[in-house]
Amino acid sequence: MTSNLHRRQFLSLGTTSLAALSIGTYPEKKPGSRKPVVIASGWEKTVEIAMDLVRKGADPLDAAIAGVAIVEADVNEHSVGKGGTPNEEGVVELDASVMHGPTHGGAGVAGLRNITHPAAVARCILQRTKHVLLVGDNALKFAKEHGFPEEDLLTEDTRKAWIAWKESKLRGARIPQMVASLDPPIRELVERPTHGTIHCSVLDTHGDLGAVTTTSGLGYKVPGRVGDSPILGAGLWLDNAVGSCGSVGLGEINLINCASFLVVENLRRGAKPKDALVATTKQIVETALRDPRFRTEDGKPAFDVVFYLLTKDGKYAAANIHGPANIVVADGDTIKTIDSATLID
Repeated sequence: MTSNLHRRQFLSLGTTSLAALSIGTYPEKKPGSRKPVVIASGWEKTVEIAMDLVRKGADPLDAAIAGVAIVEADVNEHSVGKGGTPNEEGVVELDASVMHGPTHGGAGVAGLRNITHPAAVARCILQRTKHVLLVGDNALKFAKEHGFPEEDLLTEDTRKAWIAWKESKLRGARIPQMVASLDPPIRELVERPTHGTIHCSVLDTHGDLGAVTTTSGLGYKVPGRVGDSPILGAGLWLDNAVGSCGSVGLGEINLINCASFLVVENLRRGAKPKDALVATTKQIVETALRDPRFRTEDGKPAFDVVFYLLTKDGKYAAANIHGPANIVVADGDTIKTIDSATLID
């Protein structure tokens, strides 16, 4: 698979990332006659890389994993992979899940430390075990056994931001650095901790789907916290006969609603893509607002969730609770960014 990457993509990913991405790829096929479609929650490079690979015959899951790998390896992107925002102890813990349409196979990894590409590790779990989820230290052990290189995921910027965040919480015993004196990117990480995610779904030239969701989770989370991204049915769900859905936002909301599964089931029942998303979004708001942890004092959602949907016949849509949000799409001819449907504002 790595031989198909453009030279500029090779230079962007680096040899360490490319070696990891070669672990457990599926055999390539002769391209079919169907029009491929790739969607992602941001990052034009993600859909560009995935589209290039799937056009050349790569498996749709491999294409999706390669697409998000460019983000996982980017130390300036603080929501996934290397350079991701750490937990409250200064340790980066990564979560990811994958689903493979042709086999209806799926797997996830949670609380993974020291490995840049958790999505590729999830694929390895899918292919080399009869399990669906590995976590923590044993997930790291498994990844190392299968050749994934171990490295420190905390960068100098994220370390400085974590120290400033930590000291601001320990004012009784520490003399915290003035946040205003920090460089703007570091100050941003202290004042507005990143808790983003990236999702990518691919429809290949044979009409098969593959999907991945990958994240470093909630910024400065309690160590061991697991969100929706590695949990099939919550942060990711795929049925090769219907479509795929992934999500970003506050993972706890998707966990208590099996939200991505619900989107695909709405689609299965005959709903149009946008309607399937909006119906799910309304339902999770209704249920989540029963819990005081997830509502404001005036009874409104104190969270946001964004869904990304790709159907078996190549249609796509996105929806969220609070705007704005968008979806990046490669439809075989162009790469474009489209606004999502917003429920509240």
